[in-house]
Amino acid sequence: MPLVTSKEMFKKAYEGGYAIGAFNVNNMEIIQGITEAAKEENAPLILQVSSGARNYAKHVYLMKLIEAAIEDTNLPICVHLDHGDTFELCKSCIDGGFTSVMIDGSHHSFEDNIKLTKQVVEYAHAHGVVVEGELGRLAGVEDAVNVSEADSSYTDPAQVVEFVEKTGVDSLAIAIGTSHGAYKFKPGQKPQLRFDILEKVEKQLPGFPIVLHGASSVIPEFVEIINANGGKMPDAIGIPESMLRQAAKSAVCKINIDSDLRLAMTASIRQYFNEHPDHFDPRQYLKPARANIKALVKNKLINVLGCNGKA
Repeated sequence: MPLVTSKEMFKKAYEGGYAIGAFNVNNMEIIQGITEAAKEENAPLILQVSSGARNYAKHVYLMKLIEAAIEDTNLPICVHLDHGDTFELCKSCIDGGFTSVMIDGSHHSFEDNIKLTKQVVEYAHAHGVVVEGELGRLAGVEDAVNVSEADSSYTDPAQVVEFVEKTGVDSLAIAIGTSHGAYKFKPGQKPQLRFDILEKVEKQLPGFPIVLHGASSVIPEFVEIINANGGKMPDAIGIPESMLRQAAKSAVCKINIDSDLRLAMTASIRQYFNEHPDHFDPRQYLKPARANIKALVKNKLINVLGCNGKA
């Protein structure tokens, strides 16, 4: 099966009341853990590559690993650029075989965001590639994304129709209370998604696929394991999985997950070295890390996204 775009995935997800998992990938073990879970659950997949991951692993290596995953699983897989911030980066990924790109112009003015997004859309559509745009700014830090709480802003539902019509984007990332990275809410803060904004956006854009970034749940078990094995992560509260499941039943067709993957992998590796301080074979400590990612993804596919059995 060749790589696919997210267009048909999103259509089915919108109509079926579930969301597609968009998982960030950086190396072979992460790709294997994600795709093995999706194969067992017969779930469609979006594998996301950030600019940082592309620089770390190199474009050609990631694409060949993803090609191997398709051959191994025969799943419909979309390869997506996460948080592309320039036309040149998006063009490079499109020319390099990506089937979907995100152009994040949210740091620009509304007018300049439209101009940049439209430029990417025109090039992408001419090459059979779909585009995700963004309105509103999520707080947090993740790879090249670094937005302070003071600079973050919710999406204005009054702007969404104009933005979509003038740019021609295929999906829209909105800001309703999620945030990038592992440190989403301080202890005592109550996580809350602005479902009122989501509802208004859905009414403005009936049938249009919406995307949630920064949707990791920061699973306490992983933080505890990391800290019990020499880590120094502060307590943090992520987005409750029940809230994400509620969002997936509405217009949200794509939910991004990155930090939970990193935490699952790091927790496993720290625990392994604590229990086996004399081991130095990467296969020995990466094997349980891969298994931990697989278990995490299976839970997300079933209990958060609801896309199991939908491939």
